[in-house]
Amino acid sequence: DGPVLLTQGSGELLQILLAQDLIDEFRLLVYPLVLGKGKRLFGTGTMPAAFNLTGTQVSPSGVHILRLERAGP
Repeated sequence: DGPVLLTQGSGELLQILLAQDLIDEFRLLVYPLVLGKGKRLFGTGTMPAAFNLTGTQVSPSGVHILRLERAGP
């Protein structure tokens, strides 16, 4: 319970929230572009969790918008 928290591009904060089991939903924007190695969203030490894909959209520019909700432990 509590207000919605929106993070953009903060991999470190994401890892802290995942470790504390504080994320119920992801809304991921996947851009069709590859630029080098990049950063891992789910890096080493990330707590395993189950999510269900509950919605998808594709923007006119090709960005995939994915909605994933917590499915349990």
